[in-house]
Amino acid sequence: MDASTLMNGIRQGDQRALARGISWVENQHPQGLELLKLTGKKVPLIGITGAPGAGKSSLVNALVSHWVSKGYRVAILAIDPSSPFHLGALLGDRLRMPGLFLEESVFIRSIAARGSLGGLSASIMEVCDLVQEGPFDRIIVETVGVGQSEIEIAGLADTTLVLTVPEGGDDVQALKSGVMEIADVFAVNKCDRPGSEAMLRHLRELAHTHAQSSWEVPVIGTVATQGEGIEALDEALESHRKSGHISAKKQHLLMEKAYQLIQRNRMRGVHKEILKKQLASAQTKPGFNLYDFVNNYDA
Repeated sequence: MDASTLMNGIRQGDQRALARGISWVENQHPQGLELLKLTGKKVPLIGITGAPGAGKSSLVNALVSHWVSKGYRVAILAIDPSSPFHLGALLGDRLRMPGLFLEESVFIRSIAARGSLGGLSASIMEVCDLVQEGPFDRIIVETVGVGQSEIEIAGLADTTLVLTVPEGGDDVQALKSGVMEIADVFAVNKCDRPGSEAMLRHLRELAHTHAQSSWEVPVIGTVATQGEGIEALDEALESHRKSGHISAKKQHLLMEKAYQLIQRNRMRGVHKEILKKQLASAQTKPGFNLYDFVNNYDA
């Protein structure tokens, strides 16, 4: 199958075609680049990030169920931790989103982080461009949730939702060092727990302090497992989309992603398994030096 035929299938809503296209892109299939050259459509892309345990998957379940009830078609790209040896995703979308997996209007794909330290997959920008060609109304990217380096989601998403919990004092401190400054919308999940009102109030004060002329970050309280606050969250996300607000940080972060794409394209001929065998052979020779090997390496 050529790239043009596969793209036609993707645009017609063929989820098998989309799954194959994503595999082409992730695995750097020879037709993958040709497929990406056919992209250009734009669909609202929402990044959801936050510390592990904040309830990202529960929130995604509730939010997407709400959208489905409104007749939307939704794609979910869930970035999962990878095995360091086979680079596959360790967690499965079937385990975390059982209620959505059989929903015809929802496409779910777990994508291995493959060693990326920023909470995203190395190929996520290309995958998002491809998924936007499908007949979707909304696309969600759910990050691994690994700390400050996941601010790169702000360079990818049109709207970045940062999730925290009432006990998330460390998350609030992180705001001052840059992690939560990426938020276009805050959500405090598990608001049925003690301390939720204090957390909401504190975040709203911080959001007001950092407000810009075009946008003040809303802070929404939710209990995702009960569906509480989801409609208000949807309204906040929609308001941001309509506002046209683009953070100045996004341009810098987008430059960083472009840099990574250029770097990866120039490394395209370097395959880890071949490199491992070449290193194993080189190490047996007298006077082996890693820096000399790298400097003279020819893929």
